[in-house]
Amino acid sequence: MSAKEIVFEKDQAIATITFNRPEVHNALNDAMVDGLEKALDGIERDKDIRCLILTGAGDKSFLSGSDIKELSQRTPLSGIETSLKRQGLLNRIHGLAIPSIAGINGFAFGVGCEIALACTFRVASEKAKMGQLEINLGIIPGAGGTQRLPRLVGKARAAELILMGKIIDAEEAYRIGLVSRVVSATRLMDECREWAGNLCEKSPIAMKYALRAINEGLEVDLASGLRIEGLCLGACFSSKDSKEGLTAFLEKRKPKYEGS
Repeated sequence: MSAKEIVFEKDQAIATITFNRPEVHNALNDAMVDGLEKALDGIERDKDIRCLILTGAGDKSFLSGSDIKELSQRTPLSGIETSLKRQGLLNRIHGLAIPSIAGINGFAFGVGCEIALACTFRVASEKAKMGQLEINLGIIPGAGGTQRLPRLVGKARAAELILMGKIIDAEEAYRIGLVSRVVSATRLMDECREWAGNLCEKSPIAMKYALRAINEGLEVDLASGLRIEGLCLGACFSSKDSKEGLTAFLEKRKPKYEGS
């Protein structure tokens, strides 16, 4: 992994990925995609990691979109290939067995917005601005924006943002449900780490199956979703964590989950 493009850090159970091209507002290029893939490989193998935070280097951008130099060289075929590769990459973030938090410290445009959408939670700095701006370049989102945004904020609001290429500020993003919380710029990473710390205290087994029930249930009808929920609950009861949680409650103490 290139230390220049992607910075990966681990602090006990919390992993942090930082997009590190501040000189170009952290615009996503192929090297960053490769670095992100390698970081996710490590996170998926490391059973000690219980939460992931993604953020951008500097104080201006989370990730401002695709690298325009690379974007301008795309052909119909490479455009499809790039779209499928990035969709697969964001599907990995979306489908992680641990929760993820986008710490949106500035511009989150285009694929930057799509990466944030793939995360479990989005916490925004008061300076953050978000938008799917591809329509202004004569193209459309290709890493999941046309699919995840409507699922999060509804079809009409998503169509307004995508078709008009609108930029919205953090307060508007909060109002429409695009982000979970807005905090001061100086407070952002502390807030993300506090969220992560709280999530790390929960059972990793229960967390994995709760995320699976939510993510898979949203893609099917209600009856099928309820069956998924029941199966995931049953899987939880096979774990030592469930026994620890119930015993700790009866003994009036804080549970110590081991993820088994």
